[in-house]
Amino acid sequence: MSDAVAAAGRYLDAVRPAPARAPGWMATLLRGLDGAGARDISANDLPADHVGPRQSAVLVLLGQGPDGPEVLLQRRARRLRHHSGEISFPGGRADPGDTDPGATALREATEETGLDASGVDVVAVLPRLILLSGFHVTPVLGHWRSPSPVRAVDPAETEAVLRVPLAVLADPANRFRLGAGGGIWRGPAFRVGEDVVWGFTGDVVDALLRLGGWARPWTPGPEVQWDSL
Repeated sequence: MSDAVAAAGRYLDAVRPAPARAPGWMATLLRGLDGAGARDISANDLPADHVGPRQSAVLVLLGQGPDGPEVLLQRRARRLRHHSGEISFPGGRADPGDTDPGATALREATEETGLDASGVDVVAVLPRLILLSGFHVTPVLGHWRSPSPVRAVDPAETEAVLRVPLAVLADPANRFRLGAGGGIWRGPAFRVGEDVVWGFTGDVVDALLRLGGWARPWTPGPEVQWDSL
């Protein structure tokens, strides 16, 4: 076993979520995640030996808003070379000092959105997903127990920080199937105003709605191609 693989194993093993601290409205989601595998989250997950292990984590932060449960998302700056203007969860690459994916996710979210991490309880860790980029990404589910002001801390990296009601994402009028990269990626997509949530983020959002009991029946219709949006 290489040193990199051994370090990755220690990093993942250190996770200690506290599901008992989740509110009642997250109970169905936690039951759905219990025993879920990577393919239950994303049909686009790649084999474990794909490049890597380049560890990263994102914070899937849910809180109660005026219109019910909502999720924290951000719009990446349009000037970035990769994934410019895309909607994503806060998160990024693990630093050497990060003890586990929860530490990475909370650190990155604080750096990107100004989030006060002391108001967040990590309640579950979703299966690690492997992306075309070679990154092994662990979504960390958090409950926003004490919401704090958030903003785009560095405009060169992030254009906006969004609190999106799950009801908006579950609305059939905002849902469609998207294809990108000449068929390299196919999956669920969501319209949020003028933005489109898709890719890794779209896969995880779709899983949240399905496993959490928030999904509504909808008819996918013809697949939309990214270059036609």
